[in-house]
Amino acid sequence: MLDVFDVSGRRVVVTGASSGIGQAIAAAFGRAGARVAGISLEGGGPVDGIFVEGDTGNRAAVEALTARVVAEWGGIDIWVNNAARLMVKPVVETTDEDWHGLLAANLHGYFYGCRAAARQMLSQGSGRIVNVSSAADVLAVPDLGAYTAAKGAIVALTKVLALELAPAGITANAVAPGAIDTPLNASAYTPAVRRTYEERIALGRIGTAEEVATVVVFLASEAARYVTGQELVVDGGLTINGAVGHARG
Repeated sequence: MLDVFDVSGRRVVVTGASSGIGQAIAAAFGRAGARVAGISLEGGGPVDGIFVEGDTGNRAAVEALTARVVAEWGGIDIWVNNAARLMVKPVVETTDEDWHGLLAANLHGYFYGCRAAARQMLSQGSGRIVNVSSAADVLAVPDLGAYTAAKGAIVALTKVLALELAPAGITANAVAPGAIDTPLNASAYTPAVRRTYEERIALGRIGTAEEVATVVVFLASEAARYVTGQELVVDGGLTINGAVGHARG
């Protein structure tokens, strides 16, 4: 019987593959036997494959990687949009440059990736797209206006894309990490922030990049072939926790 969780031999592209969640995703696919390509500002990746230096906010860079992977591997089976950066700033203090700069990678790069992947997958008649969103679009966080706006837009884009690609048997889903230990969050997660998260997260701890990566691999596998247009929250129970310590009686 076919192992529906098997992704060995699949041709995978991961954006932001050199660190954090993207690195963990690329490594997880590599361990599962997939061929992995990636793009990041630093270049490089955690496994052997096609890894290039580039900005996903630059359409040409995304399309160049797409063309290279297709030329060398003959197609793309799975595309994971993950590259992002964090900006903690109130909306009233956010400049035009701040806003457009943040959205370049956090939203425009996702659009470029989705479009490039979808065009290739439509020509093949199959494929999986997974977009890394954020639990911040479920449980709003002050001072993350531009970041959260981008993540919310990604979920909306994912749903529309899922409907457009469904006739071809191609799925599109989002994975929304909660509080995860990554280099992106290193400076924002002060000791006080960490304590608050540990109190609010139902499982009592901040998550790891690997715990997000395995969910991405699942959604890209045949095990999730009937799942599309969904946002799967991976947050240890943070966004469902409304506990405030009511007195019993």
